[in-house]
Parts: sequence; structure tokens; C-alpha cells
Amino acid sequence: MNPAAPAGLTPRQWAVVITASIGALLEIIDTSITNVALIQIQANLGATLAEVGWVVTGYAMASVVMIPLSSWLSERFGQRTYFIFCLVGFTSASMLCGLAPNLAVLVAARILQGLLGGGLLPKAQAILFQSVPTALQGMTQAVFGMVVLVGPALGPTLGGLLTDTLGWRWIFFINLPFGLLTVAMALAFLEPDRASGQPAANQASQESRGSVDWIGILLLALGLGGLQVVLEQGHQLDWFESATIRNLALLVALTLPLFVWWELRRRKPAVDLRVLRHRSLAAGSAFSLVLGMGLYGTVFVVPVFAQTILGYTATQTGLLILPGALASGITMALLGKVVSKLDPRLLIGFAALGMVFTMLALGSIGPDTGADALWWPLIFRGITTVLMFLPLSLASLGSLPRQEVAAGTGFYNLTRQLGGSFGIAVLTLVLEHQRAVHRAHLVESLAITDPRLQQRIQQLQLWLTSRPGHGGGLHDQALQVLSLQVDRQAALLAYGDVFRLMALLFVAVIPLVLLFKPPPLAAGAPGRS
Repeated sequence: MNPAAPAGLTPRQWAVVITASIGALLEIIDTSITNVALIQIQANLGATLAEVGWVVTGYAMASVVMIPLSSWLSERFGQRTYFIFCLVGFTSASMLCGLAPNLAVLVAARILQGLLGGGLLPKAQAILFQSVPTALQGMTQAVFGMVVLVGPALGPTLGGLLTDTLGWRWIFFINLPFGLLTVAMALAFLEPDRASGQPAANQASQESRGSVDWIGILLLALGLGGLQVVLEQGHQLDWFESATIRNLALLVALTLPLFVWWELRRRKPAVDLRVLRHRSLAAGSAFSLVLGMGLYGTVFVVPVFAQTILGYTATQTGLLILPGALASGITMALLGKVVSKLDPRLLIGFAALGMVFTMLALGSIGPDTGADALWWPLIFRGITTVLMFLPLSLASLGSLPRQEVAAGTGFYNLTRQLGGSFGIAVLTLVLEHQRAVHRAHLVESLAITDPRLQQRIQQLQLWLTSRPGHGGGLHDQALQVLSLQVDRQAALLAYGDVFRLMALLFVAVIPLVLLFKPPPLAAGAPGRS
């Protein structure tokens, strides 16, 4: 049955698949396209690296807040209407980002971009599940998965080329033509909201219009937003020594449990948490959280490492990541044809083990690490991510009743985006902490009376005398150079710790494979009611 799946899609269904995928791609690329431009944005707008980090995290957290609300919003206003609204709003906010005169406006525009475009990803996947027959989901989800996985990796490549050739503002301006194209395709090919002829759905929509769960929305925004601020700003404000961090941590501790309690009581909640009663979705969402950390976290860390340690330009950094993106695309195209014939649990477990070894390989970076040492680990990362993502999507969402697909895709995509947001914040925190720890240990090992240290200082002094314009104070200059070398070595050790932490997380979630339901006896039937 499955080999005939591509021929089974009508031209209109293929148009729907392409429209939904491009819409998702616009949102996904913007989660990583700014990573390689942060240094240029920092210099152009006169900000610190910690401040400019909010260009990434502000967008990520805004979209995370909107993802779980997308099911309710589409039910209230109509799936097609809401999807088109997200496209128009996202494109408009992108233009505002490109025109931002300072960092405050840029961060505010990025938050607006995340809020307006946050529904694109879950709505795109829900549209595919509801518009394409169950037997053809392997191919359509492969196309969607290619977008989701290749997008974050293509973002730095595209961002690097645009930043180096046209300037960092063009990483936002580029959304205009593609946004307008996708809006036109959505208007032409997506089924009108009122043309379905399903009275039950219309009645549910009318009921949802009569009651807005404002309390649930407020609790969700306060809980997730406050958590992100704690993660992002905690190390700068000395954690719980700061009254701001203490108050925000208390706010998070109160609002998130209260949000869960409130939503479970509501007949028409803003976020339907009851969908987690499906065991496969609950396990898949937990897996997706760690996958998000590995997917978005490493796409954030690798560009920073390449530019700050290896001295790469934005274009070189993007090209470093490109082979892994191409490997993801090729693997996804091949896997989409056979995934429904394989046990997804075996694929997920095998891919998770592959990701462990990949992260350990990235964690072995040293002073002589260059593009060659990163090339194969990044390619294997692209392959193993695909081997995990596609069967994970089908195992988590394929068995959901059709009427719960929208809520399921919203929560499933939330965990991946939330994992990416947490990954960036936590990995940055671990990186800064471990850098300080390793520097302290290295400095302790440098005894001023050590003959080897004295010899090293003399070598640096001789090297400085060979450089034009070295001036006086050779001893102090040699100590400054030595301090920079210690900083670089501490940073290298810290980056290794970050990747080993990711390996540990993937080891921890492997047992969740046992919670997935076995595949149906009929191959090619990933969905069940």
C-alpha cells in the first residue's frame, strides 16, 4: 500500500502539503537564522552578548506560549483563517525586525514575530494529518519532517550568506516574498473553514466562541515567560541572591501547577491537557523535549563555537552546518518510503543511541579542533535526528483519534519548541558556568614559580618582540596573552561539557521507547481512531 502513496495524493493534496510545509519552514528557519548574525547585531546595535541573546530567546518563548493555544484559536476562528492570519502577522513582524533602530525594538519585534507566527508549526502539521488519508501519512510526514529538521540547520547557512553579503537586516527582509507567496497558496488551496459541512465541528466552534479561557491563557504566559527569564537571566543576576529571580521563581512555581489544575477543570480549556491520557503522545512529548534541546541547542552552540573559538565568518559557519542539513534531507526522503514498514520503537531507540555517540564525538573537541573534526559528527547528527524525528511523529500522533489531532500536534510541537528554548538557555548557562570553573582550575595550576610557566612567558616575550609596534612592558603583555590562552582552553573544555550533557539526556530518555504502542498489524496505517 505504502509504495503507492505518492501516486495516491491528488494535485490539490500535494499543494496543501507544500503550502503547510513552507508555512512551517518560515517559522522554523527564524528560530536559528539569527544565530550566526548575533555578533554582527551586537556590534551594530551596541549590546552585550547576553543582551543580544534575547533576540533568540524572546522569539522562542513567544512562539512557545502560542503553540499550545493554536488548537483553541483555530477552533475559535477557523483553521484556515488562523493559519493565514499567522502567515500575514509573521511576515509583517519580520519587516519590523529588519527595520528596528535599536536592540529594544528588535527584541520587541522578535517577540511579536513569535506571537504572530507561533501557530504556523502546529497548524501546518494538523492540516497535513487532517487533509491527507491515513495510509499516505508516511510520505507527507516525511516532507514535513524534512522541513522541521533541515530548517534549523539551513537557518545558519542562509543567515550567514545574507549577513555577509547584504547585512543582518536581510535575514528578516527575506521573509517578505516567501510569506506573500505562502499566503496566496493558502488562499488558493486550503479548504475554506465553512465548507467542510460538519455540523458537530461548527457547533463546537460556536461553543468555544462563547467562552474564552483568559485565566488559562494568563497562567500559561506567566508560567512559561517567567521560567524563561529565570533560565536566561539567573546567572547574570547571581541566581537566588537576586530578589527578581526569587520572585520570578516563586511565580513560576505557583502558576504552572495552577495552570495544569485549571485547564483540567475546564470543559473548554485554552490548552487541552487531557490529550496526554494517550500513552504514546505523553512518551513522545517527553522524547520530543530532549530532541528539541539536541536540535536547537546544538544549532545554537556550534555557530557560537565556530565564530568565537575558530574565528569563522558567518558564511563559513553556515557552510560548516550545511552538510548535516543535506544529510537530513536525503535521509528523510529515503526513510519516508519505508518508515511505515518498520517498527518505530526500534528506529527511535537506535537513533537515540546514535545521537549519544554523536554528542560524545562533538564533546571530544580540543585546541586543534577544526572543520574536519566537526564535519562527520555534524553529518551523523543530521542523520540520527531524522531517524528519530519521523518515527517519533508517527508513533506519537498517528494513533490519536482524528478529533484530537489538533490538540495533540499542538502539545507535541510545544515540547520540541520548549526543548529548544530550554536548550539554548540551559546550554548557555552550563557553558558560562563551566567556562568559569575550568578557568579557575587552570589558573590554580599555574604556579608563578613553575619553571615551565616561566619558560612559556619568555617564549611569549620573544614572540611579542618579533611583532611590529609591540612597545614596552613585554612581561605584562605576555601575561595578557597567556590569560587569553587560558580563556580559550577553558572555553574548549566547557563546550565539551555541554555536548556530553546532551549525550546524558539522550541516554535518560531511551527507556521511554517502551511506552510506545506497537505498530498496527497493517503496514502503512499509522493512524487509528
